[in-house]
This record gives sequence, structure tokens and C-alpha cells, in this order.
Amino acid sequence: MNRPANPARLHGWRLFCLLSLLVLIVTVLALWSQPQWVEALRSAIRVTARTSFALFLATFLASSLASLLPGDFTRGLLRERRFLGLAFAFSHAVHAVLIVFYVKFFPETFWHGRSAAANIPGSVGYLFIILLTLTSFPYAVKRLGARTWKRLHSTGTWVIALVFLLSFYKRLPLGSWYPLGFGLIFSAIAFKLLAKLAVRLRRGARPALPNA
Repeated sequence: MNRPANPARLHGWRLFCLLSLLVLIVTVLALWSQPQWVEALRSAIRVTARTSFALFLATFLASSLASLLPGDFTRGLLRERRFLGLAFAFSHAVHAVLIVFYVKFFPETFWHGRSAAANIPGSVGYLFIILLTLTSFPYAVKRLGARTWKRLHSTGTWVIALVFLLSFYKRLPLGSWYPLGFGLIFSAIAFKLLAKLAVRLRRGARPALPNA
């Protein structure tokens, strides 16, 4: 009797490795697409900003999608949320390295029209990305406790979402893809708030007691 095929599923660290490899591939392609080094760095920075944003959206919305739109895909998204988050952290680490190179080799271009205060939201976002990455493993839950760990990750994801929102909002006059990015993160935040409200309403609903 033939046994049914059971192909290996793409999940866990395999998913993380694949997503990270894709980030590296599109980064290299962006660097090679421009003949001048400064434009190549700018292109790669823009590309990694978009890959980071896409991965963050998947991580940010995983639980809300599974709650409001239950199904195999959304349940799988929720199950792989940790690895999607780690892939987001990897993508944004590549983004940070590119920015460091840009500042090092073209400081006059980077700082033109930019103040140190303008970098504060992004710096706060990176601080939370580092904290969430370091605590994305089972040992962290044991050390911090489930309640503290959950609060940290909930706060961190919301802070990063607001940093994205502010970043896109400031760049709306530039056009390009920024209005789309702003619309997506604004909609994602609204959807997540709606999902939280729906969960609370479900928990608050109690079945009517039978008449004695």
C-alpha cells in the first residue's frame, strides 16, 4: 500500500532563511542596478525599507487576521509570526548597514536638510527591534515571565508601527510609494484595533442562563 506523500513544509527556520535570502538577493540587484555608488546605496536603502515594511505588516497583522478571518493561511501566518518577525529584523539590519555605509561615504548628502532630531523616531524603532529580536526565543519568556514578555512585544510592535506611520506621513509630499505605504500602515493599525475590539466583545458576551 502506497503511503501518501508528505513534502517538507516551508516553516520555522527554513522560512526565515528563505526570506532572508530573498532580502539579500533584492539588495544586491538594487546595488547592481545603478552605475554610481551613491545612487546604488539609495536604491538598496529604498528596497530594504520596503521588504522590511512588508515583513513587518505580516508580523503585525498575523494575530488579527487569524482572529477575524480564520483559515489555513491566517493560522499559518500566526504560527510563523516569530520567524516573520525575525526576518523583518534581518531585513531592517541590512537596511541599517546600508545607511551606515551611506553616512560614512556620503555624509554631506545624507545630512543635507536633515537634523539629528529627525533621526530620533527611527532610533527608537531600532531600539525596540533589537529588544524584540533578543527576546524572540523561549529562554526570554522564561526569564521575563509570560506577562512581561507579552507586554514588551505588544508595546514594541505598536511603537514600530507608529514609527512607520510617522515616517510615511512626513514623506507624503514626496509622492512615489509613500502615500501607499501610509495608507497600508494606517489601515493595518485600524484593522488591528478593530480585531482587538472584536475579541473583547466576544469575551464580554455571555450565554443567557436557562430559566429555572
